[in-house]
Amino acid sequence: MNKSFGSFKDEGSEQDYPADLKKLLTLAVEKNASDIHLTAGAPPIARIYGKLVRLDFPNLTPKNIENLVFPVLETQQRHELMDKWELDFSYSIPGVSRFRGNIMRQRGTLSVALRVIPYEIPTIESLKLPSSVVELCNLPRGLILITGPTGSGKSTTLAAMIDYINENRDLNIVTVEHPIEFLHRHKKSIVKQREVGSDTHSFADALKHVLRHDPDVILIGEMRDLESISIALTAAETGHLVLSTLHTQTAPLTVHRIIDVFPEHMQNQVRQQLADALQGVISQQLLLRRDGSGRVLAAEIMLATPAVRNLIRDGKEYQLYTVMQTGHQQGMRTMDQSLAELYMAGTITRECAISRSVSRTELERLLGGM
Repeated sequence: MNKSFGSFKDEGSEQDYPADLKKLLTLAVEKNASDIHLTAGAPPIARIYGKLVRLDFPNLTPKNIENLVFPVLETQQRHELMDKWELDFSYSIPGVSRFRGNIMRQRGTLSVALRVIPYEIPTIESLKLPSSVVELCNLPRGLILITGPTGSGKSTTLAAMIDYINENRDLNIVTVEHPIEFLHRHKKSIVKQREVGSDTHSFADALKHVLRHDPDVILIGEMRDLESISIALTAAETGHLVLSTLHTQTAPLTVHRIIDVFPEHMQNQVRQQLADALQGVISQQLLLRRDGSGRVLAAEIMLATPAVRNLIRDGKEYQLYTVMQTGHQQGMRTMDQSLAELYMAGTITRECAISRSVSRTELERLLGGM
């Protein structure tokens, strides 16, 4: 196995590490970590409430990392890692948690990041998401997007919404994920979860065939390119409820990003498609609580009202924030309004709110003299 990673050093390769992957991950869950990082030259490092914390173990050697990770990979996954030098995978510890993992090469050695995925799917209420999110889950068709930076809880929100639909509606739900994160049981709905790499060769292949499975709801783990965005828009237009994620920070930027993926000669058509298909955008961040006891969700909500649809059609995304600022009665709110609510409720500090604001001037206006 080492021959494929020729720059690995043999130094310390025979030394047994004082913990296996199961022990490290179990410890991370006990410490309420969201992620754990394994990198040569450093001890295992956990992200706890947003901060990196070194665990009390020796520095890892390249061989240590191999010995920790290779036993949990299937033969096919090892070959993919050797061929492509990076790999997405999932791993479970019964009674503890599931984990979403990624392995990549850095400076000729392997580096591993694992995200904790709880077995228990949180509810929309427990995440403190507004009631407008429930209303989105009850829609018969259209496109719903959950956006935000890496680690902002997009997958958790998506899982909570699918679970709500699963519990309350009699539908056929098909997901395409890479890898599968939260596991859904059949409840009132039936849920078919497909994992890229083990159930299908690619997102593109899965999405080309997904409509043949008679879906009512389609979850696309991430809209990552022109093809997946195009298929998602078409599915949403043709009577399906489609949920997906994007790595964008605000709702107006999400609209711009989707349109900008397409060649210029297609963008007017895509504007029309998006204006007709879009139902809502939830943009979110996770923030450290004032008392340090955990993290709390700040969520921006844009709903596809007639005014929003017209602005998208006319290419005036820059005016969307104004509509959101005045759309509270319709269930909308901006990120700055969400941050102001959390600060005034005593949940986060003023410094935290300001550092995560979209517009510091607007946030300070909302806070008034506070």
